Amino acid sequence: MTTSPDSAVRLELSDGVATITLNRPDAMNSLDVATKVLLLETVRHVAEDPAARCVVLTGTGRAFCTGQDLKEHIQLLRNGGSDQLFSTVDDHYNPIVTALAGMEKPVVAAVNGVAAGAGASLAFACDLRIVADTAGFNLAFANVALSCDTGASYHLPQLVGRAKAIELLYFPRTIKADEALELGLATTVVPADELAAEVAALAARLAAGPTVALGAMRQSVAYASGHTFEESVAFESAMMQRTGATSDHAAAVAAFVAKEKPVFEGR
Repeated sequence: MTTSPDSAVRLELSDGVATITLNRPDAMNSLDVATKVLLLETVRHVAEDPAARCVVLTGTGRAFCTGQDLKEHIQLLRNGGSDQLFSTVDDHYNPIVTALAGMEKPVVAAVNGVAAGAGASLAFACDLRIVADTAGFNLAFANVALSCDTGASYHLPQLVGRAKAIELLYFPRTIKADEALELGLATTVVPADELAAEVAALAARLAAGPTVALGAMRQSVAYASGHTFEESVAFESAMMQRTGATSDHAAAVAAFVAKEKPVFEGR
């Protein structure tokens, strides 16, 4: 899959790191239908690409992503397109966040600017959120009299707890980077001019890791959130058997015996 530099969603793959960049800076990287279609295609592509061992999601300009493109939204409302408006959750938002949250490899959000509405939800679906000190989050749904979407009801309470999640949804406001770190929405906050370097170093470390094992950990944590203890440890057992059969596990054991640092190939 190739994308052009001026594409609304750019994809770059280098040294095992697939970087997906939302590229509508003049529209604050908001999501119109065309962008959502391309984003879904891109996320699904990197999920299946064995060369992509870590995925980074970010934006260009002042915003990470401000969610639904309200200009397009208003036009559809005025033109009687309400069916198309709200089918976008099933057609676009749910498949995008499902592919993002479900892929069997680490996913990092490089939050370069404001992440609002579905944009915040996408960041919350990632494993780690590296946030520029000039960035922030806003659960803006109530401001436009809409419910939350793109997995916010699932991921937000996991990060901040139910009570805080309800508060942030009921009373939308911009949560600045320092508060986001205190709440657990941000993994790390860095100066804006250091964001790219920080994310590159982290992504490189993850891409050099045991990809199957990291993906299994990701799946195990997600599975446990909706299952009993007994079901969760049974799932852990299945993941242990799966990862125990990988070349990376064999290489790691051999390196341990030889007192060497293992080199993982992601298989």
